[in-house]
Amino acid sequence: MITILKKEINEFLDSLIAYVAIGIFLTGIGLLMWVFPDTNVLDYGYASMETLFSLAPYVFMFLIPAITMKAFAEEKRSGTIELLYTLPFRDIEIVIGKFLAGFLLVVFSVLPTLIYYFSLSYLGNPVGNIDTAGITGSYIGLILLGGIFTAIGILSSALTGNQIVSFILAAFLCFAFYAGFDSIASINVWLETSFIIEQIGILSHYETLSKGLIDLSDVIYFLSMIVLFLYLTKIILNVQKG
Repeated sequence: MITILKKEINEFLDSLIAYVAIGIFLTGIGLLMWVFPDTNVLDYGYASMETLFSLAPYVFMFLIPAITMKAFAEEKRSGTIELLYTLPFRDIEIVIGKFLAGFLLVVFSVLPTLIYYFSLSYLGNPVGNIDTAGITGSYIGLILLGGIFTAIGILSSALTGNQIVSFILAAFLCFAFYAGFDSIASINVWLETSFIIEQIGILSHYETLSKGLIDLSDVIYFLSMIVLFLYLTKIILNVQKG
């Protein structure tokens, strides 16, 4: 697994995809937080990182599929997938290795946004007047969300040999699981089952963490979804191997 992780990290660092994706993410979030009207914190009037945590999930829907789209799709296109299967690794080790590589890259892309926290803390009146507990919970939620999106991206890449198809499929699934179930639950036909439908989706759990309320049930939900998508990826690989 460690060998797969190192291989994937080296491939990411040797390609422009990772640098471009992270650069676009940081530039987009930076513009939204500090420049664009209606979303920048300077016009907002108080030290808050709500803009980052409310908009980052939608940026993630494009950033993470761009990072993960080549995980298995490129292996299939280039024909190296058969070589990968001949190595002394179990399928689950290959899946976890590729997942961890993508996830670490996502975490790395989020880390520079800590500069925004320290900047806002300095700009607060008085200095340091910022909701640190809430921001900590929001960062935990954002990292866990990145984990689910990465697992979805790995699954999508395993389903196809085309990187573009993998990207589109992953972006759609990320949106569907993030906001789709919440939208379906809001339709006034489900009665008492609407809450259950809402809980299947990511949004309600993410919003709870974004308020600084670190509930164990929400953390378990995120971890369970990651395991589920990785397990589905393993099943798909087994089927494709025949």
